Amino acid sequence: MPLIIETSHRRSIDYGLQPESPADFSPLARSDLSVLIEQNRLLHAHAVPAMETLYQQIINTHNMVILTDATGVIVHSLGDDDFLEKANRVALQPGVAWSEATKGTNAIGTAIVEKSPALVHADQHYLAANHFLTCSAAPISDHLGNVIGVLDVSGDQRSFHKHTMALVRMSALMIENQLFSATFEDAITLHFHTRPEFIGTLMEGIASFSPGGRFLAANRNGLFQLGLPFSALQSHTFSSLFGLPVSALYEHYRTAAPGLLNLCMHNGVRVLGRAQLRLANSVFQHSLAGERTAPAVPANAAVAANQAAAQARRLSGLRYLRTGDQQLELVIDKVTRVLGRDIPIMIMGETGTGKELLAQAIHNDSPRAMSPFVAVNCASIPETLIESELFGYEDGAFTGARKKGAVGKILQANGGTLFLDEIGDMPFSLQARLLRVLQERMVTPLGSDKSIPVNVELICATNHNLRERMAKGLFREDLYYRLNGLVVKLPPLRERTDLETVVRKILATEAENGRYHVSPEILALFRQHRWPGNFRQLTNLLRTAIVMAGDEHEICLRHMPDDFLDDIDQGAPPDPAASPERLLAQGANLEEMEQSVILKSLEANGGNVSATARALGVSRNTIYRKIPNLK
Repeated sequence: MPLIIETSHRRSIDYGLQPESPADFSPLARSDLSVLIEQNRLLHAHAVPAMETLYQQIINTHNMVILTDATGVIVHSLGDDDFLEKANRVALQPGVAWSEATKGTNAIGTAIVEKSPALVHADQHYLAANHFLTCSAAPISDHLGNVIGVLDVSGDQRSFHKHTMALVRMSALMIENQLFSATFEDAITLHFHTRPEFIGTLMEGIASFSPGGRFLAANRNGLFQLGLPFSALQSHTFSSLFGLPVSALYEHYRTAAPGLLNLCMHNGVRVLGRAQLRLANSVFQHSLAGERTAPAVPANAAVAANQAAAQARRLSGLRYLRTGDQQLELVIDKVTRVLGRDIPIMIMGETGTGKELLAQAIHNDSPRAMSPFVAVNCASIPETLIESELFGYEDGAFTGARKKGAVGKILQANGGTLFLDEIGDMPFSLQARLLRVLQERMVTPLGSDKSIPVNVELICATNHNLRERMAKGLFREDLYYRLNGLVVKLPPLRERTDLETVVRKILATEAENGRYHVSPEILALFRQHRWPGNFRQLTNLLRTAIVMAGDEHEICLRHMPDDFLDDIDQGAPPDPAASPERLLAQGANLEEMEQSVILKSLEANGGNVSATARALGVSRNTIYRKIPNLK
């Protein structure tokens, strides 16, 4: 017997079910079933067409197609008339629950528990009443990986066919993809694969991004091809994942007959893609329409769109970075003075201090705001690829080069701003080529003898001390003095005086309606933390805390991840009478907190070690180990 069945049988026993128990005939009342269908309206609407298609493939085989909600209650079913009578004997009908807790081992309930497809055949069912069935079920998940329903084919065990499960899994994936597309309507949705024939099929990857390019979600195949978990993808953008700025994507779809996009993913794998730009925001619709729709747009609408676009740029401009910190105020004042003056800007600062955010704000406030902003992370591109990525290449320039060549990042930024992040990590051999481009304002793609004029505003950033790298022979002195027209340094988070304002802004961005706030104890912890990852670390921490807080509005100690608590710096000796959160705010470490809790519990239990151990759910040895002086 397969392990998944054995494990499910053990759960069935734990539920108190007996193999000879009769089938449970207790469907929901008609009114309650109507409510259930309404609650699962989106799932029902997208699943029914797929169910009908699936049913046509198995018609007249003594089978039925079943859709359930996330708990296993049947929402909809289709079946052969000659099998429906048998199915009704075991309550295979809408409104009946087929969870493991009610029916024991069965494909629907087991697929929900295991979160994976389940095949339960004949006497593998826990209840003897269901032994005449063979069932193949696949969970249907939302874009976050949560099971929201199950698609199942159940039939007479004598009609079992090994291909049924494959049909069910394909149909469930089809439903998931349709739900995914319906969920992200005001978004950029990219359909991609390494092979063009798979685009538009169930094998394609799908990823959605906000109109500004921020990653929103990906389907199962999309996550697989991107090779990163959902949590890691949340900090990415369209540009960082596929090597193409959103502005270039919009430009591509201004053409009358745009072909497939040729993209290079963050891991170096090249894919082909087709994007759907279903953007409700008129600013982006206008930018996409270009010349094709310009004649049909009324003059006042065009003016309104331009005004809205200008407003959108201002909302991500320099003034929105002013949060009260004096060091940052000086940085903003300096860069404001050189806007549009063709003076290169070098942004120094630790990792995660917001260097790219500042660069984007500089671009948005500059005269080049309507032109491309192209960001290149010199540390993330393999050394063997960075030259072709920056300068582009001609057809056949090297093995694996795409036909017709490729436009490099510098030419993509022509007329706009080129942001070279982590410039200190640029390979030494390429620094001379970059210097020549900056001096001559000309780019020569690999494999070409033709130079192309280029006009870019240059912003660089690094967390290295470039003077030290020059002394070690790792950075060219002449390039350094070409780049450092204005050098500014962003303060690390631990030195900023606007922490409370920053926390409020991040919470407002990450959660709707500003419903969350941090407790005073947590804010005190934030102030004493060293924040080695700076704003990137703080943002990820608050994003996790929001999920942990759920319906609670105040983020407290219990919502903090363990690694954050481990990193808290030591402070003044803690007050043993303080609450756990106050102890942490005073600088106590976890060991001191544990000792405080144990001592309080001992006091409450009159010094009885056994009673204290039971109250805390630990052994007596743990109590003695944590309190060595205990008699």
